[in-house]
Amino acid sequence: MRHASSPAQPPIRAEADADNVNLERQLDARGRSAAAAMGKALRRLKILVTDVWTSPTFRARQTARLAKLNRIKTDERLGDGGQSMQGATEVQVAWLRSLAAARPGRGNTLVITHQPTIAGAFPGLADVSDGESLVFKPDGRGGTALVGRIRIDDWPVLAR
Repeated sequence: MRHASSPAQPPIRAEADADNVNLERQLDARGRSAAAAMGKALRRLKILVTDVWTSPTFRARQTARLAKLNRIKTDERLGDGGQSMQGATEVQVAWLRSLAAARPGRGNTLVITHQPTIAGAFPGLADVSDGESLVFKPDGRGGTALVGRIRIDDWPVLAR
């Protein structure tokens, strides 16, 4: 998934989340609310998420934290390299493709990253909106099949 909604500019110190010590971009009010609602919906739907990988950027980690996800692991290959919305490297793209193609032992793997990384790994999916989840099924041959797209605001609707 792409991290939840965040403004294009980092906050000033007085408006920064207390945990955002490096003054990175952070989620806006809509993003914070949507991330929390998505997590609640995942639990209500009993979708087992056994692995969570996230970019080390504050906004991606904040999405996972507000969704109350467990076993969160960060990896630089999911990050923006301090570039914020610049292109992803081939190493990042290849690693994201391999994560999507891997069959989890049980449950589901949730990956929180950025639009350039998603667009690089899956060129036909360059239009991923803030907080949108792309649901992939490993094909057993090292590739994936896209089986769904869920906008972050649709999770609570699905849980009803």
